[in-house]
Amino acid sequence: MSELALILAIFLLANLLVALLRMTRRPTPADRMLAALLFGTTGVALLLLLAYAEDAPVLVDIALTLALLGAVIGVAFVQRGWNQEREEENGRS
Repeated sequence: MSELALILAIFLLANLLVALLRMTRRPTPADRMLAALLFGTTGVALLLLLAYAEDAPVLVDIALTLALLGAVIGVAFVQRGWNQEREEENGRS
């Protein structure tokens, strides 16, 4: 691994540590979901970095699958929150 790749990997791992600390301080559902999305995007970045450093194209496929899964999970979370907000508005009327 080159020096730049090593520095980037350390930065990404520190990013995960900060996200973990944030998740323990404010355990609301939105904070947990944002932390999960951050874990997903950081995992994608680490996989792409590893694929570049080790010349392993199969890791790019895994990273793309993880990115797609993260996007679907994010949309599902927003849809769930939107539906709950509408139900609360209908209950008040």
